[in-house]
This record gives sequence, structure tokens and C-alpha cells, in this order.
Amino acid sequence: MPDHHFPYRSLIGLLWLAWILYWGISAVDAKRTQRRESRASRAAHVLPLVIGAGLLGWHVWGQWLEQRLWPRSLSLYWLGVALIVAGLAFAIWARMHLGRNWSGSVTVKEAHELIRSGPYGWVRHPIYTGLISAVLGTAIASGTLRAALGFLIIALALLRKLRTEERFMQETFPDEYPHYRATVPALIPLTALRRSAPR
Repeated sequence: MPDHHFPYRSLIGLLWLAWILYWGISAVDAKRTQRRESRASRAAHVLPLVIGAGLLGWHVWGQWLEQRLWPRSLSLYWLGVALIVAGLAFAIWARMHLGRNWSGSVTVKEAHELIRSGPYGWVRHPIYTGLISAVLGTAIASGTLRAALGFLIIALALLRKLRTEERFMQETFPDEYPHYRATVPALIPLTALRRSAPR
């Protein structure tokens, strides 16, 4: 099918733009930071995220990266859009429950709280779950090698950030976090049976 039958850039770009605007506005009222990861640690996941986003969003990486991994398909396109909407909505739901404890980098806030309500009762890192789902949807809708590489880079960067965040939470909540970690999966809901663990 010709490219003009796929409103890929405009619709998907608008969905991501709406999410970015919400994310920026909601970050204004965050609590003050008490402890923050090092600049080197932050750069280790921010730079791959930027590269991955660039691969997903821009066609300036060379013709070989524009190779298609599967034929153009409206059904795959709308599957991708559905994943984007669901993933971004899940991330926003999590952001609302996290409230003023949120930060773009790995931090511990003043009077930091261990949130276990809403999506945090399903997975420990629902924002990452939502973003990985939305990025996967973007890659499916695009269908290019470029987008697939972007998805892989972003997923690996978020997994690296997740491990750093787990360490911070374990150190901040030494009594509560082990039980939470034992009973709630990290990223994929319903992948582990909830079980009792010593507090």
C-alpha cells in the first residue's frame, strides 16, 4: 500500500506529543530531591533513550535502516496504535498514583513513599511497562528495521534504569521493599503468583 494510506507519523506523533506535554506539566509539583543517582549513571540510560527515540522518530539514519521487516498492513498499524494508547494510558495512570514522588531520574525524594496502589499493585514499575508497550506499538506500526532497533535500545535502557531504581528502593525501604518485590512482578502483570513473604 502507498505511504499516504498510513497516517503513521501524524497520529502516532500526536499521541506521543500529548503524553510528553502531560509528563512535563505533571512534573512541576514534584517533591524536592534528597538523593540522586550519579551523572554517569543517568547518562548511561538517558543517551540510549535519546538514540532509541531518534531511531523511532526520524528517517535520517540511512536507507538500509528503512528496510521493512513485514509488509505494510492496516491491521498491524492499528494494532500498534492500540498498544501505544494502552501503554501511554497505563504510564499516565501510574504517574497519577506516584504523585509528587515522581522523578525523571533515579532519585529518593524528601518524605518518599513506597506506592503500592493502582498499577503499582500489578507491577513494580508500571511506567516502564507502559512505555515499553507504547514503544513496541510504535515499532509494530512502523515495521522498519530502524524502529525495531529503536525499541530494543529503549527497552534495554529502561531495564538498566529499573535495576538502579530497585537498588535505591531496597536501600530506602529495607523493611517493606523485599516483601513488595517478592509478591509483585517487576514489569509484566500476572507473571508470578502472589505469595506470602516474611516482612
